[in-house]
Amino acid sequence: MQDDSPLVDVHWLASRLHQEDLVVLDGSFFLPGQGIDPESAFVSAHIPGSLFFDIDQIADQASSLPHMLPSAEAFALAVQQMGVGPDTEVVVYDQNVFMASARVWWMFRCFGHERVRVLDGGLARWQQCGLPVVAGQVPPPVQATGPVFSAGQPGSDLVWDLAMIRQWVAAGGQVVDARSPGRFLGLEPEPRPGVRSGSMPGSFNVHFRTLVRDDTHEMLPCEHVLALFASAGVDVARPLVASCGTGVTACTLALALYRCGIRQVPVYDGSWSEWGGLEDTPVVSAT
Repeated sequence: MQDDSPLVDVHWLASRLHQEDLVVLDGSFFLPGQGIDPESAFVSAHIPGSLFFDIDQIADQASSLPHMLPSAEAFALAVQQMGVGPDTEVVVYDQNVFMASARVWWMFRCFGHERVRVLDGGLARWQQCGLPVVAGQVPPPVQATGPVFSAGQPGSDLVWDLAMIRQWVAAGGQVVDARSPGRFLGLEPEPRPGVRSGSMPGSFNVHFRTLVRDDTHEMLPCEHVLALFASAGVDVARPLVASCGTGVTACTLALALYRCGIRQVPVYDGSWSEWGGLEDTPVVSAT
């Protein structure tokens, strides 16, 4: 891997695609309004040898909230079946501007697997550089042999629940919301029915897409990332928690800050789909 960066570039990955201890995952996810099925997009074009990681399936199926973290046992079984063992290097990419590759990166870390990185620029950058893609269904992966992948229980340094975020907001703690400015301000409707528009009192808005270059689709240099947080009013020297619509793009904020040396950024897993869907949580808006 490239030092301790959570990102790898496309040429780094291209030169290592056939390593036996490397598993490449497409973690693509699209918002309901985008009208794109991520698995169909994967079948249409993917990096050779990669597997599709479905954040809606590798999730807590008993929860009414979308793609919440699964149990440690369910996660371990799913990734073991993808060929991931305790010593496997995992690289995650997506087809939607870090939309969910950062979520998969965060999930692996939640369950104690630190040998995971995100492909900077995703499939768009891969194709931009003329690297090959393939189409079609992928044969079932070979389950990892040798030591069994063992998932630990997520800690509060990485994932927060509703009770934790309630106390944090009431105490005036920093919450950084990755949604678009229109959704954050309550000027645009939420994409999921039954969810109020607006944001948590005192929260800050850093839209995840502003952290990504328009031309190469790669993440901005750290000085620009930190400047965006500062311009939004966030003091990254103080504790903060990341939120978004459903706990996906909040992980992009966590990834960007991790790359800049700020490693303790928990994600509120339920995010706005939980907070905005309740009747007793305070909501502010510009309307």
